[in-house]
Amino acid sequence: MSDDAPRPDRPVVFRNVRPFGAAQPVDLVAVGGRIAEGPAPEDAEVVDGEGRIALPSLVDAHIHPDKTSWGGSWVSRRPADGIAGYASQDAELFAAQDRPVVERAYGLMSHAVSRGTRAMRAHADVAPAYGTACLDGLAEARERLRHALDVQIVAFPQHGVIRAPGTARLLEQAVRDGSVDLIGGIDPIGFDHALDEQLDLVFGLADRYGVGVDLHLHDRGGDGIRALRGIVERTRALSLAGRVTVSHVFCLPALPDRELGALAADLADQDIALTTVAPSESLVLPVARLREHGVRVGLGSDGVRDSWSPFGNADMLHRAHLLGWVTDARLDEELTDCHRLAADGGADVMGLAHADFTPGAPADFVLVRGEGLPQVVVDLPQRDLVVHGGVIVARNGEFLDRTK
Repeated sequence: MSDDAPRPDRPVVFRNVRPFGAAQPVDLVAVGGRIAEGPAPEDAEVVDGEGRIALPSLVDAHIHPDKTSWGGSWVSRRPADGIAGYASQDAELFAAQDRPVVERAYGLMSHAVSRGTRAMRAHADVAPAYGTACLDGLAEARERLRHALDVQIVAFPQHGVIRAPGTARLLEQAVRDGSVDLIGGIDPIGFDHALDEQLDLVFGLADRYGVGVDLHLHDRGGDGIRALRGIVERTRALSLAGRVTVSHVFCLPALPDRELGALAADLADQDIALTTVAPSESLVLPVARLREHGVRVGLGSDGVRDSWSPFGNADMLHRAHLLGWVTDARLDEELTDCHRLAADGGADVMGLAHADFTPGAPADFVLVRGEGLPQVVVDLPQRDLVVHGGVIVARNGEFLDRTK
């Protein structure tokens, strides 16, 4: 492959590549950032894929880049008691960092690009402990990466909406200023202890300022189901169908099939999307059952080397691998479904077109060496080339920083 990256104003032909691991190589032509039909224009730049597999770039539907210590010194973590304890340690780590949010977030987000992520929904903490510093840092990182990564930002009240006085004012400031795409919430019963007050406030701001909603719901059992039904009711009452997401949703996996089906039908009726980070066999969402009802489901990487956990790498192919691991995927179609959730599922949650190599699709893909898609999910080969909008943005696992 050539060392020169294609220019965004030139058509490009990626020669000798195998979409989804097809047996016979083809040429992929990108014009105006999208896959074009027919032969390449005469003035097209040429990139030789050397028979590599071409796969759609992936979408991280749930990540917290503002919290990360990525690229810095090792952080030793202490025991924590529930969300309140972790949130307190978040604030301590934030104060102890010698690098601003924008630097840490940019480092992690550009690393994600180098691993084949084309888009992410990024949650930024909003609380009196931070003001809007996390939002501001993420917004700046997003701007620096606009050529390589599509980013939606969520104003996320990690410390609670009601239990942390002053948070409601900060949330309104964030959505009023137009710096965020969505407003969040967290466990209105189990953590905030204010089901109606929290949901009324969050949904009221979303309705008033025209932003989406993406709430964390860790509550299990009856509390989780009550909160989820409250979300469905407000989505219906405010005509916010298609603009609401619920993340984690740990109350769903243990539901009996009949109750799950009824709730899935309600979610689909209001086009409420869900995201999972595949933390364990017992907490990963029942994706196939939800999809039977038409519920949009995406996959995310959650926190990365923050106060909550030393683990995480913002590599969505690795996350698809972990999804296969915790769900005991063995068959080729099961492994392919794990990749599809990370590609098309996340795109559906974020309202993006699928990067499926059809004419008009975004020219967002990776080139890797391998036999086929299931084997790639298992073996996690190096992403030799990452293409965003028809332009090479990473090569051999290294992000090409065009801002320097």
